[in-house]
Amino acid sequence: MESPETEKRPEVFAVVPSYNHAPFVEKCLRSIMGQTLPPARLLVIDDGSTDDSPKIIESVLRDCEFECDLIARENRGLSATLNEAFALSSGEFFAYLGSDDVWLPDFLDEQTRLLNLRPAAVLAFSHAYVIDERDRIVDSTDKWTDFADGDLLPTLLQGSVFSSPGVLYRRSALEKYRWNEASPLEDYEMYLNLAGAGEFARNRKILCGWRRHGVNASTDLPKMFPELIKAQNRVAPSLGISPDKLKSLQTKMKFDAVANFVRHGYRREASQLFLRNFGGASSVQQIMRNVFRLLVPQSLFQWNRRRKHNAAAERFGNLDDVMHSHNESK
Repeated sequence: MESPETEKRPEVFAVVPSYNHAPFVEKCLRSIMGQTLPPARLLVIDDGSTDDSPKIIESVLRDCEFECDLIARENRGLSATLNEAFALSSGEFFAYLGSDDVWLPDFLDEQTRLLNLRPAAVLAFSHAYVIDERDRIVDSTDKWTDFADGDLLPTLLQGSVFSSPGVLYRRSALEKYRWNEASPLEDYEMYLNLAGAGEFARNRKILCGWRRHGVNASTDLPKMFPELIKAQNRVAPSLGISPDKLKSLQTKMKFDAVANFVRHGYRREASQLFLRNFGGASSVQQIMRNVFRLLVPQSLFQWNRRRKHNAAAERFGNLDDVMHSHNESK
């Protein structure tokens, strides 16, 4: 038998799709370079940034101790960038990290171990710290929902999605699919496709930092929510979901989304979802809660969000503190 020192380590192909994240991209890259299990190769594709991102990336990669490359070209969009990266990839596992996000030091070690224990799993996912533009930890996704382990299709069809920085893919599972370059909701459609191909392995730990700031597309609910519906419509036939079943699922999902729309300040759209999808309510209590949300002044939601973020920042500290404590514990 091979000793632990000579045992072959998993080969991970890591990708950073970069776009106009000059204030954050160095921290992203150094979080990959600081992994306890380094990737076999790191590919950074700058997707036509108009800031100093390419110069920063080039400088940071000089410190990289494993194989790395930078491709800087015109803008083509995230999905096209991911498809390009996958076509250039090799190895057993594939992961991408947005240029404003970070991995905690043991992300790759944890997720490769999990997938090695779960041969039927097409990907592993984890929870994430939510970080702001000042590196404060203002939330964590384990407080939002407890995702299922294994069959994630029912959860995905409710519109619930885990954060992409926590995902490690089994590369062979991705070979059948491509990110949809016509859709701005690239990950969700990929997850739906993969949910029909195998299990999703859940890691309950927080293994990454997901940055939320003023330019996040994920908070543009009026734009992104219809794209979620379109993705379901495209993939449903291959998953064996009938039109009637899909309509019922989507009516419930739209009514459930009222609360999220209100929280993000889209009250007019929330009211429309409430009135048009009344049949999707799961209980009288849910109806009353949504009525209450629609009547409460938006300033109260904003105050409550600031209060929670400030309390979380006091409890968790900032990203550098967490990264340091993880390194100290190794």
